[in-house]
Amino acid sequence: MKHPPDLAQEVGSKANRKLHAQRNPAPGVWFGLGLMGIVGWSVVVPTLLGAALGLWLDSHYPGGRSWTLALLIGGLMLGCLNAWHWVSKEEQAMREEREHDDE
Repeated sequence: MKHPPDLAQEVGSKANRKLHAQRNPAPGVWFGLGLMGIVGWSVVVPTLLGAALGLWLDSHYPGGRSWTLALLIGGLMLGCLNAWHWVSKEEQAMREEREHDDE
């Protein structure tokens, strides 16, 4: 049969949670906006670089293919992979912090 935790253990546990919350405040709005900015730029920069390189190739080596369109799509794909990496990295860090808090 399980015995309920005594008062000292319960108070100690709550005090530890409060101290941890004071030392590690929850990320605020600015953190979220900053993360959105990082994710946005990680998509935009490769896309624009691909388009610029494609425009340069089309102007110097004209042909039947559109380098601009191909490299724009390639840059967009690369940017999306980069954004996915950033988001999964942040999600993993938050998960590890949550697991550490539960201990």
